[in-house]
Amino acid sequence: MAVPQPKLDATEARIAALTMPQGGWSEAARKDALARLRAMGLPGRRDEYWKYTRPDTLVDAQAPSAALFHGDEAPMFDEVDRLKIAFVDGVFDPEASDDLTLEGVTIDRLAEDKDIHWARDLYGALETRGQSPVDRPLAALNTAFATDGVLIHVTATPSKPISLIYHHKSEVSDAILHHVIKVDAGAEVTVLENGPAAARFNKCMEVEVADTATFHHVRAQGRDHERRAATSIFARLGTESTFKSFTLTANGVLTRNECVIELTGDDATAHVAGACVGDGDFHHDDTVFITHDAVNCESRQVFKKVLRNGATGVFQGKILVKAGAQKTDGYQISQSLLLDEDSQFLAKPELEIYADDVACSHGSTSGAIDEEGLFYLRARGIPEGIATDLLTIAFLAEAVQEIEDEGLQDAINCRIEAWLMRRRG
Repeated sequence: MAVPQPKLDATEARIAALTMPQGGWSEAARKDALARLRAMGLPGRRDEYWKYTRPDTLVDAQAPSAALFHGDEAPMFDEVDRLKIAFVDGVFDPEASDDLTLEGVTIDRLAEDKDIHWARDLYGALETRGQSPVDRPLAALNTAFATDGVLIHVTATPSKPISLIYHHKSEVSDAILHHVIKVDAGAEVTVLENGPAAARFNKCMEVEVADTATFHHVRAQGRDHERRAATSIFARLGTESTFKSFTLTANGVLTRNECVIELTGDDATAHVAGACVGDGDFHHDDTVFITHDAVNCESRQVFKKVLRNGATGVFQGKILVKAGAQKTDGYQISQSLLLDEDSQFLAKPELEIYADDVACSHGSTSGAIDEEGLFYLRARGIPEGIATDLLTIAFLAEAVQEIEDEGLQDAINCRIEAWLMRRRG
């Protein structure tokens, strides 16, 4: 179907405002991504996968401004022994980063695009596969125009997590980052992410998890109220491999997190979870697409949203079970806790199954605070505000517990509690 001219015009305006890096091993992938972007056009409100979220400020040629945020909380994950890699408005910051040497891992920068690199076979490859059956034009734009990012090759299990830290220091920054992660057979790695990144942020992460390998991902999207972000994760899993990703989002004007996963090896496991807490002018969209294309694989999608003062939450989750993917175990749950009558939760859960020996389920609910539980706590002398916070934390617990590391669970729970306390005060 032909792309409408206004959509093509908007796409060309966005492209004209950007400069594509030239030369190096990524050039062919970038040119291919640009051609695909022009063919599909940037997203509009009439696109099926964008009908709940207005993409305007994510695709405008001129990035919207966002006031700088000066928080008083301790930086996220500071209690964790980690290798820190920092970016300021989308540019690598060597002063705030650690030495990139870590046993079992090689780390390079995308900006240092050499003639030959192992990432050449992966850069843009998983993103390209993820464009079918649904167009994901913001990811194609990212592949074409990303100016920096990290290329992480995990050959053995490192002694500590790799932490990607994003800072926002310009009110009109427009950052495009692309990370490529390859986890070799039998290796295991944890990648942490946190920070507001930029006034407008487009980030793509491609993750190749080989046979028997394990990838853990824990992300905290920060307190910057005016942030607009679109993130994409594309992952491919081999035999007996494991992929687990959790995201906490607190505030931000607009956040769209997409996760596209292919289980291509037998006995693979993929868990994607998220918790968000939003207040006022807050729009948060989780869009997940998991494809089962192998035997005896397991997937879980667990998403919880707490919304108040007119905030909006969106969940679009799909499980596709291809023919031959027998003994699939697919689970999907999305729930919202609405702390007032002005907030809303929009959900679109989907199952598409072409195998006959599967156990797949999905459910979505939306409701107010548990009045019986609130009465029970208040009857025992607990003030209403604290009681409401306790019930909120309990509501989010199923998603947070998808994080395997208890220390990281504690860090996420502390950030949730801090958000609740600020609003109680």
